[in-house]
Amino acid sequence: MDRHARISSLLAMLAQNGKVEVEEAVAALGASPATIRRDLVYLDEQRLATRTHGGAVASSGSFDLPLRFKTGQAVREKQRIGSMAADLVPFGSVIALNGGTTTLEIGRALAARADFASSTDDVPALTIVTNAVNLAGEMLVRPHFKVVVTGGVVRAHSYELFGPLANQSIRALSVDTTFLGVDGFDASFGASAHSDAEASANSLLADCASRVVVVADGSKVGRRAFAQICTPDKVDILITDEGANAQAVERIRSLGIEVLGV
Repeated sequence: MDRHARISSLLAMLAQNGKVEVEEAVAALGASPATIRRDLVYLDEQRLATRTHGGAVASSGSFDLPLRFKTGQAVREKQRIGSMAADLVPFGSVIALNGGTTTLEIGRALAARADFASSTDDVPALTIVTNAVNLAGEMLVRPHFKVVVTGGVVRAHSYELFGPLANQSIRALSVDTTFLGVDGFDASFGASAHSDAEASANSLLADCASRVVVVADGSKVGRRAFAQICTPDKVDILITDEGANAQAVERIRSLGIEVLGV
C-alpha cells in the first residue's frame, strides 16, 4: 500500500472511530509501526489529527476528510453511480451539482455522453449549475455545456463555495434536477454533510430544483453527518450501490423514495 492509500485509510479510521491506535493501524494496513507513526506525525502537522501516546485522535467532532484524500475511495462504485445519474438527464436540461467525488463522476459521465457532445445548436446541450470550483473547471472545457458557478468563499476541504454570496445566487435560480453528493443519508434525518457551511448552500440547491437526486456510495446510506441538508421528503431518488445496508435501503424505500443501484 502506498502512502496516499495509507493516509486515506488512516483518515477513514479517524472519521469512523474518532481515534486510531498504532497497533490497530499496523494490523489493518500491513505497514510497520515506524511507518504508521510517521504517517500520524504527518497528519498532526497537517492539523488533520492530534498525536497521542500510541496513536492519534481526530481534530474535531465532525471529522471531514479533505477531498484530495477521498478520491481513491470506492472509485468503481462512484463511477457506476455517476453513470446511472447521468442517464437520468435529458438533453437541454438545467441541472445542479454540488461538490464531492461522486458528483464529479456525474459530470464526467455527462461529458462522455455522445448525444450531448454531438450537439451543434446554439442552445447548450446541458446547463450545469455548481458551487464546486473543481467540477466547474472540468466542465467548462466542454463547448456544448453552459456552466454557471455560484459565488462565495471556497472551502479548501471540498472546493465548494459557501456563504452569503453563494446563498444569494442560488436563491435566484430554478433547475430541473439537483444531484446531491452527501456524507450521510437515512430515512429519518435525510441528507447530511459534515460541514454546516456546505449543508446550507446544498440545502438551497435542493430547494431550487423540481427533482432532487441523492448520490451516495453504500457506506453513507443509513448514516448521519453533522449538519442536515434536507429532510427525506425533499428527495425523489437515491442512487447508491450494493454495499448499502439492506435495512436502511428498505426504510428509505418505504418513504416513497425511488432507490437505484441496489
